[in-house]
Amino acid sequence: MKRKTHGNTRPAAVAFKKGETVIVLSGEDKGKTGKVLQVLPGSGRALVEGVNLVKKHMRKSQDNPKGGILEKEAPLPVCKLRAFDAARKAAGKPA
Repeated sequence: MKRKTHGNTRPAAVAFKKGETVIVLSGEDKGKTGKVLQVLPGSGRALVEGVNLVKKHMRKSQDNPKGGILEKEAPLPVCKLRAFDAARKAAGKPA
């Protein structure tokens, strides 16, 4: 059976690029700023340095002989991010 889709199925437009500084508008990390590490336009998400950290439990292996718990960034929805102007210390593109 074919799945029905409602409305527009296009991914969200991404307003910033890798390396730009962004601020988080809502959620647990509201107000934090960081650089965009990776943009995932297909899912409408972005990885931001030092924001939305999750704990990843790693098994011992040759690559990671110690194992343990690592903290890494998880993707955030693009709608929760806005470009950050460091000179004005406010959300929005630099003038």
